[in-house]
Amino acid sequence: MSTSDERTKKFVNHLRALARDDNPDRGALADLRSGLGKPPGHAPRMHKHVVPYLGEKQSRDDRWFYTVGALFAANPLHDGKETIATCFRKIAVRSDSIAARFTALLGSHSSDLHKHLSYAISLLKSNNLGLNYYKLLDDLIYWDHPERPVQNRWAREFYYSPKAEKKENENE
Repeated sequence: MSTSDERTKKFVNHLRALARDDNPDRGALADLRSGLGKPPGHAPRMHKHVVPYLGEKQSRDDRWFYTVGALFAANPLHDGKETIATCFRKIAVRSDSIAARFTALLGSHSSDLHKHLSYAISLLKSNNLGLNYYKLLDDLIYWDHPERPVQNRWAREFYYSPKAEKKENENE
């Protein structure tokens, strides 16, 4: 997997600019939020904010720009360090159902992923957590990879505990 390419960086930078207090386009985030829970590309109000970052030719990856645009508008709190998995891990200590929600997210087919992510972003917002949207977009682009590197990394970030390993080593 690569790090964010220029197109991804430009798009997320655009989203972050839309969320700034000095942004004159007050309706932009509302336009983007209109896509929440809808299949990517099915909210016409989003096109003017997303299409300029898609490139000349249509791509399978285009759907993820729509998805991330809607998710960002729902929770524009950007954190450069946090992934969705690390955010879920922080919340899981407070609720037993979070692990089940996270497992459902990991098992999501790409055609349903936007629904699971909408719930996830709502959960993060209610817990005042932001995440790295550059990384999220990168991850979604690789979601359908047959070896599932994104899902495996997210699982590791959610379930792996260096403290538990250290404690286990001390007990040996």
